[in-house]
Amino acid sequence: MADEYGEWPLKRLNTEVVASGPKSAGDMDRGQAREAFQRILDLHPDPTTLGAFWLANRWKKNNPEELAGFVDVMHEESVVPAEPDADPVDCGANYDGKARSALLGVAAGLVAAAAGTPVVVHSGDRVPSQKDVSYKHVLDELGVRTELEPEDSAAMVDEHGFGFYYQPNFNPVVDALWDRRDNMGVRTFVNTVETLANPANADVHLGSFYHLAFAEKMVETVRESEHAGFERVLMFQGMEGYDDVRPGSTTVAEWDEGAALEDFTIETPEYGMDFESEDLHVDDVAADSAEITLDVLSGERRDQFRDAVLVNAALRMYARGDVATLDDGIDEAERVISDGSAEHLLADLCAF
Repeated sequence: MADEYGEWPLKRLNTEVVASGPKSAGDMDRGQAREAFQRILDLHPDPTTLGAFWLANRWKKNNPEELAGFVDVMHEESVVPAEPDADPVDCGANYDGKARSALLGVAAGLVAAAAGTPVVVHSGDRVPSQKDVSYKHVLDELGVRTELEPEDSAAMVDEHGFGFYYQPNFNPVVDALWDRRDNMGVRTFVNTVETLANPANADVHLGSFYHLAFAEKMVETVRESEHAGFERVLMFQGMEGYDDVRPGSTTVAEWDEGAALEDFTIETPEYGMDFESEDLHVDDVAADSAEITLDVLSGERRDQFRDAVLVNAALRMYARGDVATLDDGIDEAERVISDGSAEHLLADLCAF
């Protein structure tokens, strides 16, 4: 097996490169990173060695060259893409989900789709380490089919402008690592690279970060990767690491292929989000988020959750270049809620 891959089994990488300690550890070159993830996706590494390797990489922090190597191997060895005719925005939120605040990406994505911006979301099912609520669980509560084959997900996008891709079906080898990841008890670099799986071969990626440095690392990873495929990336400070923008003074990072990364700050109270993050907390994230989605789309809800959905929908429209400003996007979002288009779209999805 070692001859098939090269000269760098995980144990040797631990001993000679990544596992000497948080301060003294070295970085892998692209070839070493690729070989490491090939071995991991072969699903046969010694569990102790694999755990040590993942933990060592968590301590030292992976650079974009390493992450790009992981991303490319994931695309070559695991991802089964299905590209719709539409050119959607890829929303790759952290798969291990949210535990406290409402998940508004479904409502925001539906509103954006109703306004003419195709949106793709993707997630797994209770992914480690948090195993909290993701896109799948809110869609399940709403009665939308989620355990779709990739071709059906692409058809959903083309028919309705919004589609969900299910990790076990489009990224099956990474999904097969579930038990090993769960036994780690902490996040690994797999949590980072799976958000760049891009199952719809979208040109635009929307994501989130806690610190701007992470957005810079993700953009560099996309630049370095041969298979990620994104030509534009928009990232913002999200609640619980998800792609729901946090209230207050929020940094947005924007990158287009061939250009430098730019960042700017938005004051969400200027766009109607004049409240605190705690005001978006709920008791049951999946069930309450679904109820909020229904109430916002029907026009019955006109509180802080509606305001947050409007801004998040506008960010999706802006990411794809369908509106020039967030104000324009908010106007479009209000229109499709008021005329019933967004609510009708959800009904169509439930019948898909």
